[in-house]
Amino acid sequence: QVQLVESGGGLVQAGGSLRLSCAASGRTFSRYAMGWFRQAPGKEREFVATISWTGATTYYATTYYADSVKGRFTVSRDNAKNTLYLQMNSLKPEDTAVYYCAAAPRPVPTTTTDYTFWGQGTQVTVSS
Repeated sequence: QVQLVESGGGLVQAGGSLRLSCAASGRTFSRYAMGWFRQAPGKEREFVATISWTGATTYYATTYYADSVKGRFTVSRDNAKNTLYLQMNSLKPEDTAVYYCAAAPRPVPTTTTDYTFWGQGTQVTVSS
C-alpha cells in the first residue's frame, strides 16, 4: 500500500510559479513510477507528467510530459524523502485544476490504469 498526500497548491497570477509536492508513505517509493494528473471543472482527468521508477538511484529516471505543459513544468523525485515534485512555471489560466499525484508499480506507466494509488488532490487556481 502507498498513501499519497499532495500539497503546495494555491492561487497565483498568470505567469507565476508554484511547486507541488506529493509525500508518499511506504519503504519502496523508488520502485514506483510516479505521475501527476489534473482535472478542471467539467472536464475529465488528464495526464500532466510522469517520472519512471529508479530503484536505488535517481540517476536514470526518465520523464514524460503532456504537450500542454512541456517546457513549463518539471517533474522530479527525491527517493530519500519519499517525495514527488511538480515545478510549474509560466502558469496560465487554463492550468487551473485539481492536481493529483499517483503511483504505478511498474517502471514506466503507459496508461492511466497502470496507476494504482492516488492522492486526494490539491487545488491550483491561476488568475488572469
